[in-house]
Amino acid sequence: MSDDTTAARSDLAPSGKLRVGINFANNLLTARDPVTRAPSGIALDLAHELGRRLGVPVQIVSCESAGELADSAVKGAWEVGFLGAEPQRANQIDFTAAYLEIEASYLVPAESPIRAIADVDRKGVRVVTTAKAAYDLWLQRNLKNATLLHASSADDVFKMFVAEKLEALAGLKPRLVIDRDNLPGSRILDGRFTAVQQAVGTPKGHDAGAAYLRQFVADIKKSGLVARTIEKNGIRGVTAAA
Repeated sequence: MSDDTTAARSDLAPSGKLRVGINFANNLLTARDPVTRAPSGIALDLAHELGRRLGVPVQIVSCESAGELADSAVKGAWEVGFLGAEPQRANQIDFTAAYLEIEASYLVPAESPIRAIADVDRKGVRVVTTAKAAYDLWLQRNLKNATLLHASSADDVFKMFVAEKLEALAGLKPRLVIDRDNLPGSRILDGRFTAVQQAVGTPKGHDAGAAYLRQFVADIKKSGLVARTIEKNGIRGVTAAA
């Protein structure tokens, strides 16, 4: 084992286990067996690959939202997390480059006059999205005229969108397809307002670990492991980052 790997193992797994924070609300990257509740998915596969390379067992720290996962970093709940790299989170977390991307757009109801993404950010337009998701953080920074509303989960976002007859629903494209199919006549706007950069992070202060994680992500992209893991899990709507 190289000196860098030894230093990273000491930094990221001081207890002898690699504690990895995972957001189980992101069903593009995670899944649970409906009977046994055993976890699986892209993020889980890559977490176990990281543990294999470090030579330590992996302990999954389950979170039920991106916000919960990010907030738990400062509480010392995990040493490695798989989550969207956003500037607001970078004050507490050192991120790698993205390992995959997920496009985000808007769903609008039938008969909506909104035809393009640029038309959403206007006075009188109410946009609902999932609180503290990476794309919500982007919207908070970039929407200047539309009103941004929040719900705690993708299911609740859709219910609010329909019940309150809102003008737009912001979310990840694979989920928007599901919502569109459940609301006849609704449309997903072409293009994207952002692409969520899914990365690996470690709380500030783990310098040796952060350096190792950056090299780990560079290697799994270059070797094609990320692309193979996406294909293995049969996930559509995500792409390996360049």
